[in-house]
Amino acid sequence: MRAVIQKSFGGPEVLEVVEAERPRPLSGEVLVKVRAAAVNPVDVAVRAGAFPLLGEPPFGVGWDISGVVEEAAPGSRFAVGDEVYGMPFFPRAAQGYAEYVAAPSRQLARKPASVDHVHAAAVPLAALTAWQGLVQAAGVKAGDRVVIQRAAGGVGHFAVQIAKARGAHVIAVASAGRHDFVRGLGADEVIDYRTTDFTDVVDDADIVLDSLAQGDASLRALRPGGVLISVLEHGNPELAARVEAAGRRFAGISVEPDYASLEAIAALVDAGAIRPHVEETFALEDAGKAHELVAGGHVQGKIVLTV
Repeated sequence: MRAVIQKSFGGPEVLEVVEAERPRPLSGEVLVKVRAAAVNPVDVAVRAGAFPLLGEPPFGVGWDISGVVEEAAPGSRFAVGDEVYGMPFFPRAAQGYAEYVAAPSRQLARKPASVDHVHAAAVPLAALTAWQGLVQAAGVKAGDRVVIQRAAGGVGHFAVQIAKARGAHVIAVASAGRHDFVRGLGADEVIDYRTTDFTDVVDDADIVLDSLAQGDASLRALRPGGVLISVLEHGNPELAARVEAAGRRFAGISVEPDYASLEAIAALVDAGAIRPHVEETFALEDAGKAHELVAGGHVQGKIVLTV
């Protein structure tokens, strides 16, 4: 099979397509013929060595996949021909930029029927991060005032839609050029971070989804008893202590595979409550170009590789 690997840390140019042995599914696993694989900021950080999650190269990055079950080992949840999607093995290696991926069936879910593989692949890591933070950790509910940082990005654009689907009042933080986009996702208020510090105008939020490692600043926007969801500072005990001392609650999120949540998200996609946005697609051979775009930090929604 064709797969993208890297033999050293470095820029996008270290990503190369090689011929690799097709993985074999073990008991309880399935072999997925991958149709599309999304590119996330964590992929870029791991490739560059800024986030040494997988140890030393060689390895293949990539986790988000959507495809068709090619083989189903005994004990798996799926049958040959089933369309599935997911984020297997994270934070361990999945080598998602490949023609085939073997994964535990309980780390995958049936693909949303209403979208193609490209848009399904855009969902898992980003939507699971938003879901595990907003729904499972913070318990977002109708009437909550929720601030979403980087609201037009991968995690952010799903977070806006998930919060709205739960009946929350969403305050989206994004550049002015993205305001129409986030309003179209359901945002009730929008704040241009380039001209306004949202903590200067919001001090009564029930939940802040902080994806910029600005926990101490975000704390100022929360009402007493509010919840700070931190994506990048989830392992910061000092920040957690400061949040708790201020009478708020800290929820550090390190996303993990979860088929039940993927099923709930897929149901919202099929109901029209969540629309995955894909800004651009690239061929597997152009994974480096996809990484360049994601590294720029201004992607609207997601970038996806077609396989």
